[in-house]
Amino acid sequence: MFCERVGQGRHCIGFVLGVLAAGALSGCALPYYAQAVGGEVGIMRAERPIGRVLVDPATPSAVKARLRYVLQVRQFARTRLDLALHGNYRDYADLHRPYVVWNVFAAPPLSLTLKRWCFPVAGCVAYRGYFSKTAAQRYARALARKGYDVFVGGVPAFATLGYLHDPVLSTFLGYPRTAIAHIIFHELAHDLIYVPNATTFDESFADTVAAVGVRRFLDSEGTPAERALYRRRRARHKAVLALMNACRARLERIYTNPSLGPAQKLEAKRAAYRALHAGFLALVRRWHGRHGYRAFFHKRFNNALLGAYMSYESLVPAFRRLLALEGGELPAFFTAVRWYGRLPAPWRDRELKSRKGLVERLRPALQQAQARTGLPATHRLVGPQRPRLPRVVEDRPHDQT
Repeated sequence: MFCERVGQGRHCIGFVLGVLAAGALSGCALPYYAQAVGGEVGIMRAERPIGRVLVDPATPSAVKARLRYVLQVRQFARTRLDLALHGNYRDYADLHRPYVVWNVFAAPPLSLTLKRWCFPVAGCVAYRGYFSKTAAQRYARALARKGYDVFVGGVPAFATLGYLHDPVLSTFLGYPRTAIAHIIFHELAHDLIYVPNATTFDESFADTVAAVGVRRFLDSEGTPAERALYRRRRARHKAVLALMNACRARLERIYTNPSLGPAQKLEAKRAAYRALHAGFLALVRRWHGRHGYRAFFHKRFNNALLGAYMSYESLVPAFRRLLALEGGELPAFFTAVRWYGRLPAPWRDRELKSRKGLVERLRPALQQAQARTGLPATHRLVGPQRPRLPRVVEDRPHDQT
């Protein structure tokens, strides 16, 4: 293992070598980990400091404009959102492909519970990523032959959770400006807080931070046109999410209905997905034009696709309520999220969804502590005052550095 100096803007690649060593412990897993290492090394080789890209006469003016925008977003994340940068997004890598990785999702034909894969660094997650689209599709076909519903989705960016310095990638630099900001805020949130084996918790938290970050960034730095466009996009996103939620609730009732046999459940499943598609077509007619979802809804709906989409969203309302209870203060919100991240898995999501009940159960203990220590009665568990929920100190490589 060796590390090049961070001051020179290089990565520590011990993480990559560690992943390869872990893969070597399982012969059948070695090809998968080898492609992961090769893909990460390929990104590192393509990286160039943004400062050099900006002064390079060969760099297209559109790329320069977007990179300057990224630097503006990056500064806002650090100073206004309390997101630690840890060297992320100071380099640029042109990958010459539409996505950095392709994720494979799978679910049983009569369940919305996604199949999980376990890895040395990320823990267990509900997807398996490939740096090659062909390899991802090959693996998805193998799962389909075993009876799974499968979905392969392209990913424009991902976070290495503080083990490497994540660069700006060409795979998302051409997106709308607000989408670029959303991606950066989302991935920086992962770098700040990541709970192993909790895909829905992690993705919903990061998406909450990203949405709040974009709104605050636009309020501070955006134009009226950008703010209006973002409001329209979020309204459309909310409408699509409502369709997805309704379909998921319908499917859960079907799959858990003991009076239906497997064949009946499969027929009811097909009817539910037809209704979802029809609902989306109705939205398209109401929107009159481009909306950003056409390619997504051209895919064949199944449990894997719906589960993948909902894994990013199902806890977002709970996180938004938690942020509101903390008075909109992101540092306090992060502290509370860390607290929830320490709860045992069976309790975590349930308690997050019922935070008011949890606070009420903790309040007598707080009052007793106040009586013993003499703390003023104005101190609360939530809101803009202290004390807060206990902070968890995370053991992360960048902290050691």
